[in-house]
Amino acid sequence: MSIVLAYSGGLDTSVAVHWLKERYQTEIIAYCANLGQIEDLDAVSRRAIAAGATEVIVEDVRDRFLHDYAMPALAAGAAYEGKYLLAAPLSRPLIAERMVRIAHDRGASAVAHGATGKGNDQVRFYTSVRALAPELDILAPVIDWEMTTRGSEIAYADLHGIDVGISKTSPYSIDTNIWGTSIECGDLDLIDQAPPSDAWQITTAPAEAPDRATTITIEFEVGVPVALNGQRLGLTALVSELSETAAANGVGRTEILESRIVGFKSRGVYEAPAATVLLAARADLEALVLDRETLHHKRSIADKYAELVYYGYWFTDLRAAFDAYCERLAHRVTGVVTIELYKGSARCVGRTSLKYGRYSSALADYEESDTFRHEAGAGFAYCWALPLTEGVFAR
Repeated sequence: MSIVLAYSGGLDTSVAVHWLKERYQTEIIAYCANLGQIEDLDAVSRRAIAAGATEVIVEDVRDRFLHDYAMPALAAGAAYEGKYLLAAPLSRPLIAERMVRIAHDRGASAVAHGATGKGNDQVRFYTSVRALAPELDILAPVIDWEMTTRGSEIAYADLHGIDVGISKTSPYSIDTNIWGTSIECGDLDLIDQAPPSDAWQITTAPAEAPDRATTITIEFEVGVPVALNGQRLGLTALVSELSETAAANGVGRTEILESRIVGFKSRGVYEAPAATVLLAARADLEALVLDRETLHHKRSIADKYAELVYYGYWFTDLRAAFDAYCERLAHRVTGVVTIELYKGSARCVGRTSLKYGRYSSALADYEESDTFRHEAGAGFAYCWALPLTEGVFAR
């Protein structure tokens, strides 16, 4: 029996490599998905081998992650509890899918992850693997082993000569990818205090951002961003460049007291510069190209879609049905949006869609070019108010 372990290079998964190998007396295949994280993946790979992994697979899945996971969530307008743009939860089903494929290819009988018992990720990995390959065992060493504190894990690592990188010195638990960064633990658990300045990993403090606004344009084709400031770019390059620009302007910081899957609340501190700008830009373009009833109904699915992602229910018929719905509407989401970035804010200041725009200045203005039939307004208002005037409202 061999085990495929989702490996990040941090404290938990580095200890897990050695612990799993020792416990099950088997080969450990460490899988590290290159999602655009800030860590040196060459060093991560070396750390896994040093910890006892037989093989390390580092795979660049950034483009697939953005196209197949981040873009559908963007299309749905998903933000968990109205704030969290789900960078980490969106990556978990992709990692699970790749681990299952590797397990099948290598003849492994189990997959493993480094999530804790009270964390969200243990649910996300479990549900994703069960949906894809219920025959595989799913191991959770951090839940099963006797170590109960971060200090006891570090002591175990020291005892066995396991390199855990910066995990020993950092007070925070950090997860990064191209779509965003999650920061937890340490002084962030003091929810009555502002996050410490050193908690933020990629964004400039809004007060320290440039004193002049940065104006950018984003072009969308069928709902997908294809050009930044008039330059056509692949999705990975566009998101990377946009993230740098937005982060330099202090855009993308979120702090939320979120409701975890397992039932309690925790503080989440997140940075998602590109995702924040793209969500605002796409919503603004939709306001131009979708009719009122479609626009309002589409916005009603955003919370449910975010819950499905957060809860680990990616591989469900409901999520697939939402994607089909959003894909049907996306053919109209083509145009250009102008965004002003300034000290933490991303404000849409202009938009155009030559083919699908529903705005008509001849109907909207009050100048001589006005073509609206004002006399029709009285009859419309009469009919609109009828449900309120025929004894329905109890006085």
